[in-house]
Amino acid sequence: MLMPAAVLVFIVLGALCVDFAAVHLGQRELVAAAQGAANDAAVAGFSNSAFYNEGDVRFDEAGAREAALASLRANGPEYRLRAMRIVNGVITLEVVTTVPTIFAKAVPGGPNSFEVDSQATADLDQ
Repeated sequence: MLMPAAVLVFIVLGALCVDFAAVHLGQRELVAAAQGAANDAAVAGFSNSAFYNEGDVRFDEAGAREAALASLRANGPEYRLRAMRIVNGVITLEVVTTVPTIFAKAVPGGPNSFEVDSQATADLDQ
């Protein structure tokens, strides 16, 4: 009588492990995409004329934002840019996505997805 219950418990625990592993993988992929987008934003938004003429590190915010959005769209259409800040030559991006669960959907009251976020920076030093 206890054996079938124990098997059911192990199956549920295994399903939870698979779901959490999928969410962790989704977050790691988001981190990589966010870092790539931050680097692309730094390159595309960097003002060459301000640097070579005045020695100042400045960014074109519109160009940096467009490059970040294009990079995120190329890596995953479900990645969304929550915020972008440029402070003292440092671009900081906050990116968010939704990662669907695999087995938790079958459990009554289980979540269909988890929202994960990431923050990435690109710093231009002189």
